[in-house]
Amino acid sequence: MRAQIVAMTSENLDMDAIKRAGDILKAGGLVAFPTETVYGLGGNALDPQASMKIYAAKGRPSDNPLIVHIAEIDQLAKIATEIPQGAKILAEKYWPGPLTMILPKADIVPKETTGGLDSVAVRFPSDRIAQELIKAAGGFVAAPSANTSGRPSPTMAEHVEEDLGDAIDMIIDGGQVGIGLESTIVDVPVVLRPGYISLEMLKETLGDVRMDRGLLITDNSVHPKAPGMKYRHYAPKADLSIVEGTEEQVIDCINRLSADAEKKGLKVGVIATNETKDRYAHADVFSIGSREEEETIAHHLYEVLRNFDDDRVDLIYSEAFYTPRMGQAIMNRLLKAAGHKIINAQEEKK
Repeated sequence: MRAQIVAMTSENLDMDAIKRAGDILKAGGLVAFPTETVYGLGGNALDPQASMKIYAAKGRPSDNPLIVHIAEIDQLAKIATEIPQGAKILAEKYWPGPLTMILPKADIVPKETTGGLDSVAVRFPSDRIAQELIKAAGGFVAAPSANTSGRPSPTMAEHVEEDLGDAIDMIIDGGQVGIGLESTIVDVPVVLRPGYISLEMLKETLGDVRMDRGLLITDNSVHPKAPGMKYRHYAPKADLSIVEGTEEQVIDCINRLSADAEKKGLKVGVIATNETKDRYAHADVFSIGSREEEETIAHHLYEVLRNFDDDRVDLIYSEAFYTPRMGQAIMNRLLKAAGHKIINAQEEKK
């Protein structure tokens, strides 16, 4: 049975549809909904069976924790046994917003929701549709991204329907999301996943904040404390490689590799920017945005990866995006999508 789809905007809420969606969640069903980051696949966070349904629908490993979404700050004390001062400071500064924090879980939160851990990941989204749905569902909604596990995260309802239309009960179509990358995750004072709220912003707020070393290495023996730390994510169907170097080196390298691949009968995709898109001659080229406005790169990343799936390319080469503010978050997602395959443009030429 296909998911029911209802459309609304944050400015024009359909409260009847939100109530129906809330009732579905209370009864143990699954509802996909927009947030300011990506679309989430919601289930009752306090119902172990609902969390198991989320894992099954996504094909997600059951040791990959789910994020519990709340819509009222007072609810935090019900699901966390301790709220450190640093977490209180971050909540006051960035909630509601694209920040997830790891806290010691209360017994009310089942381990099916937390991936077997004694900690719980919590977020208070700023999207009004998300907030009203969470309230209608009873206050606690577990919601990873609403895509098949490993695929690019959904930034539009159409992406959710493509991946999960036969596996869930309802999709709330709130249009294209604003940010386009998942929330920053912090286990105070350690960043477990970079996002729109950057390391620099967190340092300005708390002072002593650092990146988790698990972001820099791949270790399959590590039990993930947060979504996205252990498994390959965001991947298109085609083989993706990231090309690093100066702008001229990268363009020359990608053009050379693309030409070689085309001679072999392969269809090539290139992830470029507004500034470079016209300089590629041998590929299906998508501009991801402008380096002068790096938020556009984050906003379009998953959409571009899905476009390449639609175009059935065999190989994808992407420019690297070490932009000043969101570069860590963008490259974190790209590297996971590419399985950490990096080509050094200068060395490849030798």
